[in-house]
Amino acid sequence: MNKARGFWDASALLPLCVQEATSAQAQSLLRKFPPVVWWSTSVEVHSAISRLTRLGKLSNKQQQGALARLSLLSEGWREILPDDQLRELAGDLLDKHPLQAADSLQLAAALTWCQQRPSKRNFVSGDQRLCEAARSLGFSIVQLSRISL
Repeated sequence: MNKARGFWDASALLPLCVQEATSAQAQSLLRKFPPVVWWSTSVEVHSAISRLTRLGKLSNKQQQGALARLSLLSEGWREILPDDQLRELAGDLLDKHPLQAADSLQLAAALTWCQQRPSKRNFVSGDQRLCEAARSLGFSIVQLSRISL
């Protein structure tokens, strides 16, 4: 039996790579909802890991482990690739929701994944604003505690 996939943004994937308060919750969700992600998600998570290292919150060894976990995760996820329609959809979302550009691309990718029929589709995120926009579009929200990228 196939598990129901969920669309995961970078804020929900980061706790799978580095130890955070929400890591156990994220691990549990990963078992329930195999990830679908936006094309640049691995870069966003890599950026967050590098920032944590620069801030001294991760050692170089911890950074290497986190990047190895990210690489392993990426082998099992489904990735939504960019195209002109997705870019236009992201622009429309910016007009309707108080989102950053990267978040509008995440949400447009989620809508592309479900062919713009988000009912009963899971959206996994730790970003409150992104969750609110996804909820208003009809996604079932699975929200981690607030995570700052």
